[in-house]
Amino acid sequence: MMLMTTVGYIEGKKSETLGMVRGVTVFSKNMVKDIGASLKSVVGGELKSYTDLLETAVNAATDKMQKEAEALMADAIIGVRYSTCDLLDGGAEMIVYGTAVKFI
Repeated sequence: MMLMTTVGYIEGKKSETLGMVRGVTVFSKNMVKDIGASLKSVVGGELKSYTDLLETAVNAATDKMQKEAEALMADAIIGVRYSTCDLLDGGAEMIVYGTAVKFI
């Protein structure tokens, strides 16, 4: 598992910057689950189907970013950031990015 952090450095480690790495994925919502989520939003509570969708998208995007870092022979990814948005009706985009570094 690649070392990842949201801060811009790893304490006690000197590193060489290899470049930015990213992972992007787009997932579509299930229309049947959409109906259930709409009903749930009336009474309140967690929308489990959306939580699961977002978790799947986060994992897929993170895996893609890690593969880019591994291709650069990186030891870690620093400054990791996640972003999401509704790309279209029924779809969500997940982006993760950071800086790949090699320990020296």
